[in-house]
Amino acid sequence: MHFTPVCTTEMIAFTRAHTYFSQLNTELLGLSVDSNSSHLAWMYDIYCKTGIKVSFPIIADRNGEIARKYGMISSDISNTETVRNVYIIDDKGVIRTILIYPMNIGRFIPEIIRIVQALQMADCAEGATAANWIPNQPVIVPSPKTFEKLENRVNYIRENRNGISWYLSFKEAPEDCIIQDCNNLMTE
Repeated sequence: MHFTPVCTTEMIAFTRAHTYFSQLNTELLGLSVDSNSSHLAWMYDIYCKTGIKVSFPIIADRNGEIARKYGMISSDISNTETVRNVYIIDDKGVIRTILIYPMNIGRFIPEIIRIVQALQMADCAEGATAANWIPNQPVIVPSPKTFEKLENRVNYIRENRNGISWYLSFKEAPEDCIIQDCNNLMTE
């Protein structure tokens, strides 16, 4: 995050979506090369102009040490300005997704939420999610590893009409994997 017009719209959008992220057991954390005093002034200005209180912490990374470690400063663009990165880090500390936006394009919060949902679903259902997957859609069954399992898969697909070939078939997610559908965020 950075004290800019685009980042201001993002701070507001992430704050509005914070409830959705919380429902997905996901924490938000901002990082900016601005100072803590600048963050306070910025948050206060957002509050005074909109009534919105930013609901998540923002780290002041004045020397850019954290931003550099995560590849957020592109020397092709600037030695001090960060690009708009999003990192989705799981509960084991593993970076699962990196999104990089140009400086003049704001982040798309519904897609970030959908990625979190897809990661959680794929992990829980021990499968994969298809292109354009959204909650409540089937997941892709992992490909068989042996010829015998391939033959079983072909028969299963024929009987259940749930795929197009041995390497691409679908299953409904187990009930304990049902993910909160936050797609109405796109219309808010």
